[in-house]
Amino acid sequence: MEAYTGFAQVYDTFMDNVPYDEWGAYLVSLLKKYGVEDGLVLDMGCGTGAMTRYLDAHGYDMTGIDLSEEMLTIAKEKSSPDILYLLQDMREFELYGTMRAAVSVCDSMNYILKEEDLLQVFSLVNNYLDPGGIFVFDLNTVYKYQEILGEQTIAEDREECSFIWDNFYDEEEMINEYDLTIFVQEDGELFRRYCETHYQRAYSLETVKTLIEKAGMEVLAIYDAFTYNKPKPDSERVYFVAREHGKKTV
Repeated sequence: MEAYTGFAQVYDTFMDNVPYDEWGAYLVSLLKKYGVEDGLVLDMGCGTGAMTRYLDAHGYDMTGIDLSEEMLTIAKEKSSPDILYLLQDMREFELYGTMRAAVSVCDSMNYILKEEDLLQVFSLVNNYLDPGGIFVFDLNTVYKYQEILGEQTIAEDREECSFIWDNFYDEEEMINEYDLTIFVQEDGELFRRYCETHYQRAYSLETVKTLIEKAGMEVLAIYDAFTYNKPKPDSERVYFVAREHGKKTV
């Protein structure tokens, strides 16, 4: 089943423990640290638009792309009409012009399962960045899949919805499978059951750095998430900052 269909309608409910303001403040600090104070910014894998709206509120002219029509419908309902949302695959997106920066958070890049596809994403980003433009994105680490998520079951019960989230990590393929079972209250005391399967890929930092450079960008920094420190062996999330370097590859 296509990911983020049934889950889309309850995504924000179950993500209400995510400190989006703190994540957004960190993202803005990185953009400004590397010279992007304002201008056009692309949010890749924008989902229901929480981070897109945060950046919009902080002075950026936002475009969001996502592969889930259901998620984008919710994003549009919650957002200013000034934000442009496009139903597009990150591996083959098309824009109307170049951007000062591109961002991608909440491990959207981990959904790209093949190295050649990740290279294609990076190459497209490079093509759509202004000269010297900045690309900021996060990734769940190999450590997180191996030690935190792998083979774990997570469940949460709310008044109007609940979910069961089973994780299975294949160390050889470096693929984490998420099997989601979601129950959503619809009429009276009746609940509708949705089942979805999601897949994410773990990448070594060196592999990602190599692909960024192959796409024509320059890696400026890799940070342990929400700090300006280098990643640690037990970092669960990292942020990459890359810069358009003039070489166009696609």
